Amino acid sequence: MRSFGLFLACLVLLTGCANTPKVEDGYHPELVSPYQLDAGDRIRVIVFGQTDLSNTYVVDQSGNIAMPLIGTVRARGRSTAQIETDIAARLKKGYLRNPDVSVEIDRYRPFFAMGEVGAAGQYPYVPGMTVQQAVAVAGGFTPRADIHYVQVTRSIDGQLGTALLRMSDPVLPGDTIFVRERHL
Repeated sequence: MRSFGLFLACLVLLTGCANTPKVEDGYHPELVSPYQLDAGDRIRVIVFGQTDLSNTYVVDQSGNIAMPLIGTVRARGRSTAQIETDIAARLKKGYLRNPDVSVEIDRYRPFFAMGEVGAAGQYPYVPGMTVQQAVAVAGGFTPRADIHYVQVTRSIDGQLGTALLRMSDPVLPGDTIFVRERHL
């Protein structure tokens, strides 16, 4: 009888584990690597001593920016340091003797919130934002929302991936947050 009770207790515990969603722990490798630009990001390019070349540029849907003199510069999947080097090298070929170029992010691309949030839509990204803060910006949870885990779709190295994240996990520019309905 005692073993049967122990067996039942174990069975109940295992059943509870089967219904708990798997939360991704290793879903943040991009947080330790340099930020990768993509469509919708706005960057500020400063070519010191060249006011005609210094400006803000939006990364277009094809992943490029268009600059005077040198034309199209590929930005998608590259860091600001890589773009600095590329622009300087291209300006050095026939335009400037020793170009000093600085590239910084002026505005990140937005994130998106869908599902059981107060106001689904597109919102500006703020560096350091967590899932909980992103949901708050989107009007908070609806009464039917699963408030423990949120599904996040993210582009990593050009591939879309989806995972369940905790409220304290970071949100990145371009993420799509989907708050699921809770199961009763």
